[in-house]
Amino acid sequence: MSTIFGALRRRILTPSISETTLKKRGFHWKNRQAQEQLETIGRVFLEGYGHTVQARSAAEAEEMLESVPRAYRGFAYEGAGMGAVVHDALPGHGGRLEGLLAGEGRRHIYMVYVGIGWAMARLPRFLWPDVERTDPLLRWLILDGYGFHQAYFRTDSYVRTPHVRHPFHWAGGPDDYAAKVIDQGIGRALWFVGGTDADTVTDLIASYPEDRRGDLYAGAGLAATYAGAADEEELRRFAERAGEHRLQLAQGAAFAAEARDRAGTTVAHTHLATRLLCGTTPERAARVCIDRMPAQGGRADVPAYETWRRDIAAEIASISISRKGADL
Repeated sequence: MSTIFGALRRRILTPSISETTLKKRGFHWKNRQAQEQLETIGRVFLEGYGHTVQARSAAEAEEMLESVPRAYRGFAYEGAGMGAVVHDALPGHGGRLEGLLAGEGRRHIYMVYVGIGWAMARLPRFLWPDVERTDPLLRWLILDGYGFHQAYFRTDSYVRTPHVRHPFHWAGGPDDYAAKVIDQGIGRALWFVGGTDADTVTDLIASYPEDRRGDLYAGAGLAATYAGAADEEELRRFAERAGEHRLQLAQGAAFAAEARDRAGTTVAHTHLATRLLCGTTPERAARVCIDRMPAQGGRADVPAYETWRRDIAAEIASISISRKGADL
């Protein structure tokens, strides 16, 4: 059981649930089903965050996280990643993030790393975690989380003024590539800002400069596959409207399939979105991500994470071409 001090930490540090409603955020409303899906995701995220801040140990937090319905468990772990970093930043506290990733959190490592980025967006820089202690390949997901947070909570600055690019500096890698990964997080948030409406989301992406759209589509493809709330017709139209960025959209969808497959949280929508955006099954898309995962290092001018993404996109493209050929 958590202590009275843990409950106090949770009350003081947890954002209000009202901050995640579509009405409060001013996001596009498509229909009641999409609204309920997005607001449930926000609520579960905050529950994962709050419990991780309040719990006496990572093991106690894990008990709550594992009780979340399978379809939403990854979002709880995303919130837990944020909560663990905030917990560890408090005087006299530490080890929560390490403990989270030593347990069941390792199966949700992508989501936990994204949650670290949420915490970085909320904490002063001197309280940021040491990113050099994180996985050299996956640490870029931290910036995906940072970009999502900024677009979700600072929508006027990051979405409604798309020609403005905000400078970012961190110890995890080159600043120019950091901006690209932040755009991937912004793209993921656009699925929420656009209320899961494929046309609204593509219109939002089209408002950004051309050189940013590929990364935005990658993030949006990940969200469309992981978060869901779009039917077959919408997803087909989403893929069509992606145009020349179709492969980046597919790469993001493949990442989502791998994240759910690794955690054992694949649901019906994962199958639908992966089939329509990647042209294959979630299991095969996940296998592409695993098989194409590079060894640490890589070319000095191209981060290994970017090489990984490009290789995934190329492999998914070959699968789609082979499938079309088989259908002829």
